[in-house]
Amino acid sequence: MTKTSSSSRNNAPRQLRNLGVIAHVDAGKTTTTERILFYTGESHRIGEVHDGTAQMDFDPQEQQRGITINSAAVTVHWKDTQLNLIDTPGHIDFNIEVNRSLRVLDGAVVVFDGVAGVEPQTETNWRLADKYRVPRIAFINKLDRVGADFHRVVAMMEERLGVRVVPLQIPIGAEVDFRGVVDLLSLRAHIWDKDDASAPYREADVPTDLLEQAVRSRARLVEAAVEQDEAALQAYVNGEEIAVDMLRAAIRKGVLAGAFVPALAGSAFKNRGVEPLLDAVVDYLPSPDDIVREGSDRPATAADPFAALAFKVVTDDHGAKVFVRVYSGRLGRGDVVLNTSTGKTERVSRLYEVHADQHIEHDELVAGDIAAVVGLKDTLTGHTLSDPGHPVVLEQISVPEPVIHVAIEPKASADQQGLSKALQSLLREDPSLRLQHDAESGQTILSGMGELQLEVSIEKLRARHGVNVSVGRPQVAYRETISRSVEVHHVHKKQSGGPGQFAEVKLRLEPLPRGEGIRFESRIVGGAVPREFIPAVEAGIRRAALAGVVAGFPAVDFAATLVDGSFHERDSSTLAFELAAMAAFREGFAKAAPQVLEPVMAVEVITPAEYLGDSIGDLNRRRGIVRGQGQRGTAATVEAEVPLKEMFGYIGSLRALSSGRAQYSMQLDHYGVVPAGEMAALVP
Repeated sequence: MTKTSSSSRNNAPRQLRNLGVIAHVDAGKTTTTERILFYTGESHRIGEVHDGTAQMDFDPQEQQRGITINSAAVTVHWKDTQLNLIDTPGHIDFNIEVNRSLRVLDGAVVVFDGVAGVEPQTETNWRLADKYRVPRIAFINKLDRVGADFHRVVAMMEERLGVRVVPLQIPIGAEVDFRGVVDLLSLRAHIWDKDDASAPYREADVPTDLLEQAVRSRARLVEAAVEQDEAALQAYVNGEEIAVDMLRAAIRKGVLAGAFVPALAGSAFKNRGVEPLLDAVVDYLPSPDDIVREGSDRPATAADPFAALAFKVVTDDHGAKVFVRVYSGRLGRGDVVLNTSTGKTERVSRLYEVHADQHIEHDELVAGDIAAVVGLKDTLTGHTLSDPGHPVVLEQISVPEPVIHVAIEPKASADQQGLSKALQSLLREDPSLRLQHDAESGQTILSGMGELQLEVSIEKLRARHGVNVSVGRPQVAYRETISRSVEVHHVHKKQSGGPGQFAEVKLRLEPLPRGEGIRFESRIVGGAVPREFIPAVEAGIRRAALAGVVAGFPAVDFAATLVDGSFHERDSSTLAFELAAMAAFREGFAKAAPQVLEPVMAVEVITPAEYLGDSIGDLNRRRGIVRGQGQRGTAATVEAEVPLKEMFGYIGSLRALSSGRAQYSMQLDHYGVVPAGEMAALVP
């Protein structure tokens, strides 16, 4: 649905917050977002994840599965402040959505499960937010659940995330008796007498049994806050009472500086704690004016040359919409922009403010806006758009390497052309997907971050593009590497009438630590190999590495050094040196004690205590190594490292052995050497 707003943006300062809501799957993130829509007046009814009516989960697969798959944007208003809000997925398979959202957001609300506390995906998202220097506030949710403990979650945050947490509230009541919070700034109680979202909280005196604790907690809050502001600190040292407004300003400074993370309490499902959370977003998270532009010490403004980052592409029946964050300047309908990532210019046809699956058309975007642009044909995730007269390249969005792949082919030959077009559309939308063609088998290989991501992508082929495909069994993305250093000498010489081919190379191959990739260096002196042929040597090595040596898997984590060589005045060429390097690499790799690497996943299982032994036994049978056990509320937890190959179909086994009561999450931890017993099945 599209609405139109013809008014252009004026130059008046805007109160604006660009923020994301991030969390581990099932922490209540989308439920919290749905409450925000209701309280801000964007929605007149509350959508629920469990019955498929959540407005932010408008994709049919999201409604069917009860999870967020795509990051969804919405613009709302709270107390004269515009909030551009992005609800992100919690499942690790769709972590690219969190990654690219955090790259363009100014602040984030991190939702924690009041029972589970800091979960694995929360840690991953937290590290991403650290990478992009995104200020955060914490919302400790589900405090109405059995086993919920606000103070335990605060302690877990400090221990696991290495962050200083400053509670702004303490809960009133626990578990089913949770009914409100004590606001530590005002030392007043906020009580929700009903679960009804339309009934506002009432203010009251702090309950007598909590007064002493509240006073102590407020003192710690004041100590943390005044450290951030010289005037507040001076007043504190002089024994003066710090005004609430001064405290808020000091807390804001601490949040923007990353000195601490404020924590709030609530139960989004029971409609308790959302209004104070919105107040905290306005009071403490940064506006675009607080964010300095890259390479500068001042914020970018609408008066500066235009620059924006494309962070998401969505295709539908009407073409492609590119979601952008405008960092500086203005962008108008019909403008021509330079894509500095490709060097091409593109023309903007339409601009939209996004409200989940609804859109409001605008004539212009200005610095700070997050919106959708139509008309950009060659722009992909991570590309920079700028004023053609003032080109600039913004920091890219990092995309993780895939760890799993499936072979797909159309069920009918008539679908072949449609499949190719549909796959290109999927790749444009999701940069964490990879596509390659296996020349030997003739198969099309689709790679991604997990089984669920691939399953969702294949369902999109059918439902959105009308292409039915046959899908092979999921395969692990293995890698090859070496474990010792070697030197190898190879001469490529060919004479068959006409011009000959000659190239001589001497290579040194050395192992590198995991995750280092491929390094190439030339140590040629005296022109033994002319400079123009050295790039061909590197290209040959990389080409051979991509094809693999031992079992046909890409080779990684090695350094290749060109130490010597020779050439022929007439018969040497870039092709000859590339072929020589390929042959030398294969020969040297085979002599360097090659190994096959497999992705090893960090797995966390949460299970009722009576199934703990069976769960551990099942992980052991999957070549798992148990790293730790713990307690989370009434449930037991197991942390283990398990090869991805052994995790296919795990959810079915776990449900069977726990009567459907256990759950798990996993994410890539590292690449490990495949045991000798497993190698036989991989090496032809």
